[in-house]
Amino acid sequence: MFVCGLTGGIAAGKSVVSRRLGELGAAVVDADLLAREVVEPGTPGLARIRERFGTGVLGADGGLDRAALGALVFADPAARRDLEAITHPAVRELSALRMREAVADDPARVVVYDVPLLVESRGSGEFDVVVVVQAPAWVRVRRLVELRGMSPEQARSRVDAQADDAARLAAADLVVDSSGTLERTLEQADATYERLRSLSAVKAEAAPEPTVGGRS
Repeated sequence: MFVCGLTGGIAAGKSVVSRRLGELGAAVVDADLLAREVVEPGTPGLARIRERFGTGVLGADGGLDRAALGALVFADPAARRDLEAITHPAVRELSALRMREAVADDPARVVVYDVPLLVESRGSGEFDVVVVVQAPAWVRVRRLVELRGMSPEQARSRVDAQADDAARLAAADLVVDSSGTLERTLEQADATYERLRSLSAVKAEAAPEPTVGGRS
């Protein structure tokens, strides 16, 4: 299996690149969606959150009240670590399952793991290639103000809360510069996909043949 870790700072355009890679044929596994899935009603994840943080973090429908939980964990580093200890292993397990499902019929298919906080939390060592979607901090602040309606102070705070550009680029094998036009970003995404597909094919060809009856 060939897995690309895709990351980028807030408002860098990672979602645009992720969507394009999916359109081109990659299997995109979205860490944010998995993080929601592992705490849906009836899951062990939500039960553990209720046990640790109380019923005050649940909504009237029994589902997770993300705003209430966020207010707790962002103000308390220990609480945030407790939450991560609940959700991160569950997300890792589910992501591994989704990836295996994605390549069941095509071992050479490119798998893209879309993870915003790759540098901050997951690390790059488990991926064959890390692609970073990059735009300067001032560009991302401007986008947050113009496109999401944040104040400049709010936008700067959100950008500063993540890894800086140097740390993110240090983890990159390939970089998509998204500071220009949408068309230019998509052109780079297309070229990146072709590179990933080539690397995946090489890895698939180099994989050992499966054995029969446990004998080589």
